[in-house]
Amino acid sequence: MEKKIIRNDRINEQYYYIKHPSGLTIVVWEMENYSTCHALFGTKYGSINTTFKTSRDKDFVTVPEGIAHYLEHKLFENEDCDVFSLYAKTGASANAYTSFDKTCYLFTCTDNFDESLEILLDFVQKPYFTKETVEKEQGIIGQEIRMYEDNAGWRVFFNMLTGVYKYHPVRIDIAGTVESIAKIDADLLYRCYNTFYNLNNMVLSVAGNVNVDKVLEICDRMLKPCEDVNLETVFTEEPDGVVEHEVVQKLDVATPLFNIGFKAKPETALAALRAEVETNIVLSLLADESSSLYKKMYDNGLINTTFGTEVFSGDGYFCSIFSGESRNPHDVMNEIIKEIENAKINGLDRERFEIIKKAYYGSKIRECNNVESVATSMINSYMAGVTPFDEVETIAATTFEDVQKRLNKQFNTENVTISIIEPIQ
Repeated sequence: MEKKIIRNDRINEQYYYIKHPSGLTIVVWEMENYSTCHALFGTKYGSINTTFKTSRDKDFVTVPEGIAHYLEHKLFENEDCDVFSLYAKTGASANAYTSFDKTCYLFTCTDNFDESLEILLDFVQKPYFTKETVEKEQGIIGQEIRMYEDNAGWRVFFNMLTGVYKYHPVRIDIAGTVESIAKIDADLLYRCYNTFYNLNNMVLSVAGNVNVDKVLEICDRMLKPCEDVNLETVFTEEPDGVVEHEVVQKLDVATPLFNIGFKAKPETALAALRAEVETNIVLSLLADESSSLYKKMYDNGLINTTFGTEVFSGDGYFCSIFSGESRNPHDVMNEIIKEIENAKINGLDRERFEIIKKAYYGSKIRECNNVESVATSMINSYMAGVTPFDEVETIAATTFEDVQKRLNKQFNTENVTISIIEPIQ
């Protein structure tokens, strides 16, 4: 078993990294004098991982969309009872989520950590699917999918993704479609479970009032060793350009909603982290609440306080997004494009760069005082091929010149999609 301390002298913090004999990556951040513990047990398996291959397969296989989310739902039911009833006895607050690139099962507690961790490690390693329970879940998830079809905030985002991406499965709803989940059966769930819930593809992240040796003692008892099956996931090659420059849908809203997405080439590991950090700073410089663009659009009634920006990135995708409400979404997009072109010609604001960089760095330092943020950061980092300290180091090393280059590289004003949800009239 490989066990080492990963330390960062810049922020005077450390955590334990363990490569367990079972194949599982374990990261533990001991936080003395904290009252809570937060644990996540996750697999690098999200909605986008529909085409894959292992050493046991002759060729790549493609499965219906929505299976990762379906598995998350089903794992909480075992042969004897519902897992939440077990957590109720320990007093832990439990949950789970499926995103585009991962599925995580988690709990937070103040007492009975050992028992809660045992529950987590036990049920995630014990799938139980039958024809009857799978068919029952199809109706439940089908209702969930239909519910989101009428959710304006959800639709404006996914409509944008379908405008930006031609092939990448990030364009498909995380839960899949009513048609795709109808193809799911118990055999398919077991196949995907046995492929992606291999401990070599998983991470256990624990932070808070915990002891690393106690965590390892529980893991030694509970983990079932897995053979590394050399899992590979692939995506159809995505063209550089967007599919559609505009996607419009009418729903029951009072004011039009918009998402404006600038498509860029994705990167991996540290290069992807650097792209995300630099792009976040670019977005703040262009359009945060202290920017001249924000003030101008707000004063002119083009935007309201719902306006915001985000970097949307992951395995095979990278998009910079401006979102909000406006009675004139096209005018908002035109103002944003003008600001980008102006910043390319005349440069970004160096003085504001220093202020934004310090604020960004400070926010990451503050996250080290939050048990849930620490545990989440660790699991996200290891699944992305970096460490939790890499983001702090990347922010600290980022220069004004890096950010200016990132603007020129990532923001092609011809490579943009606007998604609008208009009121039904």
